[in-house]
Amino acid sequence: MISQTVLVVSSRFAEALSARDVARAIGRGLMAGGLSMPDLCPLDTDASGEHPDDIRACLDALDFDARMRRARAVLLAERCLKESTLQSCAAFEIATRARQGGVPAYAVTGENALDQFDARILDLQVILEARGTRALVAAGRKLAQVI
Repeated sequence: MISQTVLVVSSRFAEALSARDVARAIGRGLMAGGLSMPDLCPLDTDASGEHPDDIRACLDALDFDARMRRARAVLLAERCLKESTLQSCAAFEIATRARQGGVPAYAVTGENALDQFDARILDLQVILEARGTRALVAAGRKLAQVI
């Protein structure tokens, strides 16, 4: 039986929108859309620009791989998705692990600066833009219909 749980991995979107706030808002939307309580995995540090080994260590400390394998899908929430920072951000590592694990990945971002090729490389099924709390809840509700 396929798990109904979605793993929501989030980063900080703004000073007033912490990684935990982002995960909770998306989680509310997923549940409003009919899915069960998601597994919330906020990345409390700003993993953007960190060394890839540091990002891997952070994900390993959160038991990311086991949580991902138990999930129906991975939903990554990143302030900005752009090609120039992909290799030094958690989103790249998360999407890569999801692809290698056979778990579909979706994204919610404040700004999507990826072209179609980059989105395909990451194997992101859907990328939605959302900046504030209401928009994050709405994005979660919308994604609940396609996950």
